Amino acid sequence: MRVVIVGGVAGGMSAATRLRRLDADVEIVVLERSGHVSYANCGLPYYVGGVIEDESDLLLQTPDSLHDRFRLDVRVASEVKSIDPEAKTVCVIDLSTETSYELSYDKLVLSPGASPVIPPIPGIERALPLRTVEDVERMSAAVDARPAHAVVIGGGFIGLEISENLRHRGIPITLVEALDQVLAPLDPEMAQLVTEELTSHDVEVRLGSSVVSIDPSGVELSSGEHLPGELVIIAIGVRPDVALARTADLNIGPRGGIQVDEFNRTSDPSIYAVGDAAEKTDALDGSASLVPLANIANRHGRVVADHIAGREVRPLATIGTAIVKVFDLTIATTGWNEKRLREAGRAAISIHAHPGSHADYYPGSVKMALKLIFDPASGEILGAQGVGRSGVDKRIDVLATAIRGGITAPELADLELAYAPPFSSAKDPVNMLGYMAENVLSGLCDPVQWSELEEYRSRGYELLDVRTEKEFADGHISGSRNIPLNELRERVGEIGTARVVVTCQVGQRGHTATLLLGELGFDAKNLDGGFETWRHSPANRDSSSHA
Repeated sequence: MRVVIVGGVAGGMSAATRLRRLDADVEIVVLERSGHVSYANCGLPYYVGGVIEDESDLLLQTPDSLHDRFRLDVRVASEVKSIDPEAKTVCVIDLSTETSYELSYDKLVLSPGASPVIPPIPGIERALPLRTVEDVERMSAAVDARPAHAVVIGGGFIGLEISENLRHRGIPITLVEALDQVLAPLDPEMAQLVTEELTSHDVEVRLGSSVVSIDPSGVELSSGEHLPGELVIIAIGVRPDVALARTADLNIGPRGGIQVDEFNRTSDPSIYAVGDAAEKTDALDGSASLVPLANIANRHGRVVADHIAGREVRPLATIGTAIVKVFDLTIATTGWNEKRLREAGRAAISIHAHPGSHADYYPGSVKMALKLIFDPASGEILGAQGVGRSGVDKRIDVLATAIRGGITAPELADLELAYAPPFSSAKDPVNMLGYMAENVLSGLCDPVQWSELEEYRSRGYELLDVRTEKEFADGHISGSRNIPLNELRERVGEIGTARVVVTCQVGQRGHTATLLLGELGFDAKNLDGGFETWRHSPANRDSSSHA
C-alpha cells in the first residue's frame, strides 16, 4: 500500500511518522512544496526578533533524517497541482526542475495548511506575510536592513508576536487592527490589558482603523492617517488552503475548510485532510469550526494514521485552547468568549477574579486577571480567559482540562491542586473561581457586570465603594460613595437608598459588604471583578468618570 501525504510540518509529519511506527512495510511518500518539510513554524516570529538565533534550531527534521529513521520518501520543492480521485493519482511539479509527473496512491492525506489572508488593496505586494521558513528569511533580511519604522497589520496572535520581536530589534512599530480591540478571542475588558502592555513597550496601537493602501513610504488608514513604514508586515489571519481539495471535488464545509468526518476522511473515503485546512467539530455545540493550532494538527495526523492502520480511533472535538506571550504578559483562552455566546443566543454567566500567581506573602507574587464563563442552569464551563505576568498558563490548562472532563464551574472548588507558597495559594485561583461560581449559582450573590453598571444606576441603584479612603482617592468610578468596609456597620445610615451596587478593588471585599447589607435589609449587588475589571473595560474608556 502507498500512502501519499501532501504537506509536512505538524499534521502531515505526525501522520507519516505515526503510520510508520504502526506499519513497517507501507510505502509513505511526503510531498512538500517549500524547501523544508519539518520545522517549528510557531517559532518563526522569535527568529525574526533574534530570540532564536540560529535558523537551524527551527528545522526539526530533514528529508535525509526522516528517511534514515523512518524510511520515509520525503520530496521537498514538490508541489501537487491536482488530484484525480478516479485514477487515484496526483499531479506533482518538481519545482527544482520544473518537470511534472503522476504519482499513484492508495490513501491520500492532505495537509496543505492555511494561507495568509492578503486583502486586495493597492500596494499590498509590498507587505510581507509569515508562514514558511522562506517567509521568515525574507522578513529577517528586511529587519537586518534596519528600517526606520515598521507597520504590522493585524492584532491577532502572529501580529502581536511579530510586534514584540520587532521591538526587541529596536525597530519603532505601529500595530493596526480593524477591530476595536486586539486578540479577537478575548473579551474587551481582557484585551485592554494587552493593549496597555503593548503601549507600555512603545508599540503604537491603532484600533478600529483598517489599511486602505500601501505606498513606498508607509500605509494609509481608513481614518485618513498616513503611517510611516519602510517595512510592512501583514498578519490579519489565515484561511484554509482548499485549492487542491477543489481539484478533487471534495466537499468544502460551512466555514470554508475541507469537510471531514470523525476519522478525518473527506467526502472521498480514500482521501483524508488534517491540520489547518480541515474543519473541526466544536466541543460546545457540535458545529464546524476552524482552529489553526499545531497541537490539533498533530492530533489529526495521529487520528488519520491510526485509522489507516485499522486501529480504534476516539472522536476528536476541539475547545480551542490557545496561549500567546506579549512582552511580559501571558494571555490564554479556552472555549467560547462572551461575545460569541451572546451572538449565538446562549445564556451564560461571567465572573472575574484577580488572584495572585502564588501566596501573597511569598516574594514574587503578581496579580493576574481570570474570567470564567459558565451556564446559569447546569454550571457547565463554556469558556475561560486569563491575562497576567505569571501563573496564567497552568490555570488555563486546568480549566481546559475541566471543560474536556465535564467538570462544572462549582466543582472547580473541589479540585485538589498542588500547593506550596512559591507555587500557589491554599485556595488556588482555580478553586476561587469555583467558590465564586458556587455563590452565584446557589443564589448567595447576584453580581453586576461592568457592562450593566450604568443600567443599574439608571434604575436608582447607588454605587458604594468599600475600599479605603486612600484607594478611593487613587481612582474610583465617578458618582460612587466611599464607606470603607471596616466602617460600614457604623456608617450604614449614610447610604441614601435601599438599592446598592457595591464595588471594591477586585470584588472580594464587595462580596463581604454585599452579604452584610443584605442582612441589614438592603437590595445589594456586587460589581463583579470590582474596580480592577471596570477600569480596563470599555465602560471606563468610553467615559470620563474615572477620577
